[in-house]
Amino acid sequence: MSTAAFGTGRIVKLVLLLIVFFGLWFAPVPEGLTVEAWHLFAVFASAITSVVLNVFPLFTSALLACAIVVLTNTLTPAKAYGAFANAIVLLVVTAFLVSQAVVKSGLGKRISLRVITVFGKSTLGLAYSIFITDTLIAPGFPSNTARGGVLFPVILALAQNSGSTPDDDAKRRLGGYLMFCGMSSLAITSALWFTATSGNPVGASLAAEQGLAINFGSWLLASSVPCLVVIAILPLLLYKIFPPGITSTPDAPENARKELRAMGPMSRHEWITAITFAVMVTGWILAAPYKLNLTAIALAGLATLMITGVLTMDDMSKQGGTLVTFIWLAVLFGMSGQLNEMGFMGYVGERLAVGLEGLAWPVAYVALLVIYVLLHFGFVSQNAQVLALLGVFLDVGVKSGVPVHLMAFALLFASSYFSVITPQGGSQNIIFVASGYLKQSELYRLGLTTTLFCTVVFLVIGTPWILWVAG
Repeated sequence: MSTAAFGTGRIVKLVLLLIVFFGLWFAPVPEGLTVEAWHLFAVFASAITSVVLNVFPLFTSALLACAIVVLTNTLTPAKAYGAFANAIVLLVVTAFLVSQAVVKSGLGKRISLRVITVFGKSTLGLAYSIFITDTLIAPGFPSNTARGGVLFPVILALAQNSGSTPDDDAKRRLGGYLMFCGMSSLAITSALWFTATSGNPVGASLAAEQGLAINFGSWLLASSVPCLVVIAILPLLLYKIFPPGITSTPDAPENARKELRAMGPMSRHEWITAITFAVMVTGWILAAPYKLNLTAIALAGLATLMITGVLTMDDMSKQGGTLVTFIWLAVLFGMSGQLNEMGFMGYVGERLAVGLEGLAWPVAYVALLVIYVLLHFGFVSQNAQVLALLGVFLDVGVKSGVPVHLMAFALLFASSYFSVITPQGGSQNIIFVASGYLKQSELYRLGLTTTLFCTVVFLVIGTPWILWVAG
């Protein structure tokens, strides 16, 4: 293949990628780390760099990374492939399959038309309806992944009913805008409500070790102002930096009402899907107090839809994108988990945090929070970072003189809003990423911009608010 055919720009990027990989692989192993941990980091960092530089798609990068770590004995096959049986990975894939029933049955279209009758005069109005809906239902869901499974089919139907399809670049951006609004909404509402994600109570328990007791009310009081500011501004910010193309739809509400009348009453498949979904949502809400498994609930819902004929094996055979998502998510999830188990993430966090000791506490506070947020580039799980780094960063902050309540809440809230910094930064993202409406480059650009915006809001507005109400 000639240089021209392959693309000079891509060859340059490939050379840069190889420099990154071999530079890291053959660099001296830092004291305190094993060779395996350092080599795993070299492979993982190179895989992410490949996606950022657009050398290879995420799926290809993940496959290469998995092959390299096994063939070089960096990881055993059992550890490299272990995440294929991970409950969170299975939950994401199953929720994606279940969402197809909401679309196929027509229930998603019916719900989206109802939303359009109220908010449909503009694309921006649809975006705000996503944030408002998620804000209202979030406190009842201990899993933002499960909540994403509820929001996604409605957002997908909103995009489709607005004429947006992934394979038409001129119309794709409207759907892409709504999809990223869904991802962003899950991130910020998880910071707003103590019960919106399982990582919040875990982080609160680490804060308790520093003598800070956090409950539902104290969390909401501290999170309310910065989170509501983000919810009020973020849809408009995303609208400006990622214009959806179609902006004004003044006739949409009336057209939606006409379509609803034409659809008539709910069909049998719509009723089955609605009831199944309602039971699944109820199960997800009650999962924590009754110790129910989220993935098992989703699998039961999928089986019900298959038994009743709402979904068929032909429908399953068409979900090749779901298989692609399952593979790359499992590979990166497993590698990130192994980096954490090998102590690499803790090592990096400790070295960065210890280097800040002795600084004035406001400087240490800002630096610790920014570093904590940026380190999420290396994680495929919010909970993994909370367990690996939050306690370390909190301890260093307190020793540097940062008020414990300020440092704790800043890190706890960041553990939710940084989830969009990469497409794989939270398992709840994956269902939206797999929709095809957003390109990888767009996801990284929008994710970094959104995360930086949230960080600034929580520093500028959240800091004085937390000092006032929680001090």
